[in-house]
Amino acid sequence: MVTVFLPCRAGSERVKNKNTRAFAGNLGGLLAIKIAQLLSCFEIDKIIVSTNDDVAMSIVTNLHGADPRVELIRRPEMLCGSHSSTDDVIKYVPTVIEHGPVLWTHVTSPFVTGYHYKEIIKRYLADMKSGDHDSLMTVTEVRTFVWNEQGPINYERTVEKWPRTQTIKPLFEVNSAAFMVDVEMISRVNDRIGRRPRLFPLDRKVSFDIDWPDDFDIAELIWHNLHNIDFES
Repeated sequence: MVTVFLPCRAGSERVKNKNTRAFAGNLGGLLAIKIAQLLSCFEIDKIIVSTNDDVAMSIVTNLHGADPRVELIRRPEMLCGSHSSTDDVIKYVPTVIEHGPVLWTHVTSPFVTGYHYKEIIKRYLADMKSGDHDSLMTVTEVRTFVWNEQGPINYERTVEKWPRTQTIKPLFEVNSAAFMVDVEMISRVNDRIGRRPRLFPLDRKVSFDIDWPDDFDIAELIWHNLHNIDFES
């Protein structure tokens, strides 16, 4: 049984009401879009929306209140403040999910669709069967010139000062679009990944995350383009 943990707290500081405000003509906002995407993936058995936001609760209740796959859980306020840590929320997950694989995702990744979730789950289950990995997290390949104060960290200037970026050994940025691990592992290591996570690459546009006001505007433009919607309509 695959359970989604979908955190959706109130009080975004950088993008006001980013989870629930209208997005590209969708009145339920990013939250409504994400739940629809998750419901389209039949490998998912339950979706737990963890929130302290009354507006989010209203959206979920009005759209999916009768759907047995969607469960609304009010998260304690102590885990919803601007100073609350992700580590504390991780420790909270086993109190609301008792057993089985947990797919942790975010409403701020509107281009991760049901198809992508299906592929993520398939890859995770195959890895668990083979024992190759004990968890999964989505990443974005970084193939560019990455330096710290001491110099380049992903290529050797003694070999080639400016190699073609296609030949640079990639680094991987954690894009936070999805994490997948068994809840027993969460309890054991207090993390949303295990010791040997599968790095699951996603295209940069697919994994686009809305974290700043400009991101919200750019994501709306991408959404309109993907869905052939007249932006002025």
